[in-house]
Amino acid sequence: METTTTTVNLKREALKNGAIWGGINIVIFLAVWYTVPSLMTSPVYALISAIIGILLAVFFCIDMRKKAGGYWSYSEALWPILGMFLMNMTMVFLFTNLFGKFIDPTYPAKMKEYTMESTMKMMESMGVDETTLEKTRASTEESLEKQFNPTFAQGVQAYGLVAIMYFVFALIFALIFKRNNPNPFAEPVDERVQEG
Repeated sequence: METTTTTVNLKREALKNGAIWGGINIVIFLAVWYTVPSLMTSPVYALISAIIGILLAVFFCIDMRKKAGGYWSYSEALWPILGMFLMNMTMVFLFTNLFGKFIDPTYPAKMKEYTMESTMKMMESMGVDETTLEKTRASTEESLEKQFNPTFAQGVQAYGLVAIMYFVFALIFALIFKRNNPNPFAEPVDERVQEG
């Protein structure tokens, strides 16, 4: 009787999980945009999005570790986790840019308006003087223009900066979710296929 071991393609699993995660983020984005668009600049929305993102990242990391046989070293965990993060980020980045250019061209202008409104309200509530408010308004308008109507170079730069941030998150998640096999010479029992 011959025994063979099946292996899971972690790169494919990482891309699949990242695509599912990106799809969930896009659905949330569309649901909020078409129901309560002003909520998108709220700290509550940012907090809820962050919590959902962390929960999904944890779920998908555990899923990939199980599919890897329950154990993976730090370096074995890092690259699939990074691939998953980058797939999610790329989908959301491309979708929001295409959404603002082709699907709903009012998106960039409305987001700039909502962001400017909430920034000014926050500064006024802190008792900031009029001169500082005007300086902040000018610098905020400039940064919002780059954010919501970026040139190609600005888009690439923004993508690169977010990719670096995701790389740092992947380093942390790989550290958290690595699990060394206490018996590295034993074959994983659940992955063996008997052929006879």
